[in-house]
Amino acid sequence: MRALAALLLLLSGMAQAVTQEQVMAGAVKLYNKQLADLRASYRLDDNQRFSERVAAIAGPLIEQAKRDYPESAAWAWELHTTSDPEENASAMAGGKLLVGSAYVDRLELNDAEIAMMLAHEICHAVLLHNLREHEEAIRLEPQWATRPYEELEYATDHDFSLMRKLASFNSLQEEESDREGMRLAARAGWKPSALARFFRKLERHSYSPNFGSIYHPAPAQRARAARELAAQLEAGR
Repeated sequence: MRALAALLLLLSGMAQAVTQEQVMAGAVKLYNKQLADLRASYRLDDNQRFSERVAAIAGPLIEQAKRDYPESAAWAWELHTTSDPEENASAMAGGKLLVGSAYVDRLELNDAEIAMMLAHEICHAVLLHNLREHEEAIRLEPQWATRPYEELEYATDHDFSLMRKLASFNSLQEEESDREGMRLAARAGWKPSALARFFRKLERHSYSPNFGSIYHPAPAQRARAARELAAQLEAGR
């Protein structure tokens, strides 16, 4: 019985091994380094017109997120843009957003499609997906509970063995951000069918639209789900 009690205590401690505060603090460090690197290469917020366009679209979405997810109202939200051709769109814990102008140009995104892209990223943040990913990593490989958080943070993005184990979990998180992102953007005033066209462009620009990756479900699958959800939302269901 003592051994069982000790095991239960250990498992209970593991469940608390990662906190949202840790994840957000780690995200600030990573985000600031990313911004510093882009600034050093003169690629941070280097297109004023694009930055203003993205900010105008993002502002109401972030305000909607604060209403829908009250915890996020206290966050220090940040939004930056870059001309770095390697950057698509990303969100870190605590509302740290980065959008690549080359990516938007390549997909020829209109404002509604940018809104969908941003809402998807915003939902990664407000749904605490980084925290959930780290908790899942500890569930899959319990030894991470006894190691420094920074090592776990690094491993979830660089340890291919762990990343493969997390792939199906992360695909579910991507699907959740697709769904909840569209709902959030619709509540902010965007027409769902216009939002859904973002996923059609993802599908059209993919080299393998019917195949998923370690990071995302298949683009064709995402586009189909988006069309179905848009139809439901516009029908009031």
